[in-house]
Amino acid sequence: METTKLSSKGQVILPAAIRAANQWKAGVEFAVEDTGEGVLLRPLKPFSATTLADVAGCAGYTGKARSLEEMDKAVTAEVKARYARR
Repeated sequence: METTKLSSKGQVILPAAIRAANQWKAGVEFAVEDTGEGVLLRPLKPFSATTLADVAGCAGYTGKARSLEEMDKAVTAEVKARYARR
């Protein structure tokens, strides 16, 4: 168990091992909850929730639209090609 101290400015430094294990970098924001047993820090999600409609088409594909049948054929052909390489 690692320990830390509260600074005169109310700041707490999280030990480096905990930051590294959680891949937390400078600027990560946390929700702070008083649990009765202590304080819980929960990292906030870096992005707000989105729907499919929010992100559909964001890949930048500008070619001709393909049908589901065309996409199925292409996927099947790739699977067969990869399987044949084994």
